[in-house]
Amino acid sequence: MKARLDQPIEVRRTMLPQAHYDPESFGRLSERIARFLGTARFLVYMTGFVIVWMGWNSLAPADLRFDPFPFIFLTLALSLQASYAAPLILLAQNRQGDRDRVQYEQDRAQNERSVADTEYLAREIAGLRMALNEVATRDFLRSELQQFRRELDGDRAATGAYPT
Repeated sequence: MKARLDQPIEVRRTMLPQAHYDPESFGRLSERIARFLGTARFLVYMTGFVIVWMGWNSLAPADLRFDPFPFIFLTLALSLQASYAAPLILLAQNRQGDRDRVQYEQDRAQNERSVADTEYLAREIAGLRMALNEVATRDFLRSELQQFRRELDGDRAATGAYPT
């Protein structure tokens, strides 16, 4: 039977308790764990732990050893740690990928705005240059007045009409 969009979905009742958690806080926790797992401090702690474990179970009296050779319980503990570390690291990487994608989109939008602003300013500058070419500058007026004065002086010299 096909689900109908005009009717609400039937709530399924289960016998298991419903686990409600905040995915954001779980994601932050997984990032903190993944960040710690990627440090030299973690490697030193883990190496020290393994050396102490192997040393105790190799050198301690036989009745005090809790994990005799070939260290089956140590292998189990390290496998369990790895089985939890891998998904936490992947979750942290996915969250980082999401953040990188959002940052990329924001950078791209900012670049588009910058390009649009630059194009607008370039058009405005071009418009101002065109307008300034049509405006009479002080030097242009001075040269025009000097030319006009020369023409007047030439006309007066030709007619002999100089003021005394």
